[in-house]
Amino acid sequence: MTTPFRVGYVPGVTLTKWVRIWNERMPDRPLEIVRITPSTQVAALTGPAGDVTRVDVSFVRLPVDRTGLSVIPLYTEAPVVIAPKDSVLADVESVELSDLAGETLLPVTASHTDREIEDAVELVAAGGGLLQLPQSLARLHSRRDVLHRPVTDADPTEIALAWFADDTTPEIEEFVGIVRGRTARSSRTSPTGDQAQPGAGTGEGGRESSGGKTGARSGPRDGRKAGQSDGGARDRARGDARKRAQAKAGRKGGKGKRR
Repeated sequence: MTTPFRVGYVPGVTLTKWVRIWNERMPDRPLEIVRITPSTQVAALTGPAGDVTRVDVSFVRLPVDRTGLSVIPLYTEAPVVIAPKDSVLADVESVELSDLAGETLLPVTASHTDREIEDAVELVAAGGGLLQLPQSLARLHSRRDVLHRPVTDADPTEIALAWFADDTTPEIEEFVGIVRGRTARSSRTSPTGDQAQPGAGTGEGGRESSGGKTGARSGPRDGRKAGQSDGGARDRARGDARKRAQAKAGRKGGKGKRR
């Protein structure tokens, strides 16, 4: 049985698109999705090989201890404040931190567990205070009796893709490429210098194209080269001229007979 490629993610990350592309490109390597908690997002990458909690790569919410990890930041999450449905915030489109001065902000953040966030949102609905979270988590824990509004001057959170650097495999490189939008035909490394693909920057037959130094030149010298390289075309031109002369002579001869 093929060992699945294990991908971890913290709550709030949507994997649908990346999972679909992986299944299309790697049908022989099943993907296993593992939901991890903020408190275990690093341990899931650095634990013993074969451990049931170990994942090959994971979507983490920064900051994390990057020791031994390869980390690629992907996108930021907008901060929002969650308030009761009948709050005065229902009349505004966004708020600033100064608008929340004097309000009771519950001490629960994105680093807490799902259960702790759920309990905090329930307390908000009951009028027990306000809650500031990334927008993705606010949507994940949305309820009909609460609303959320962007906090325009609060610091955003950031989602990144991470894995244990010493365990980098072709499968990890493939998954990283999928997440970063690399197409199936593109290579993992872009050729540069001596690694440039054969024929790059040249025309057919190895001649330099118009974009090259020689191709950019014009004038009689280029014309002579073109003529020398195509003797057949010159012979055809001479033949056409001979035919035109013979046709003209024929027309003159015909006129003389009619006289």
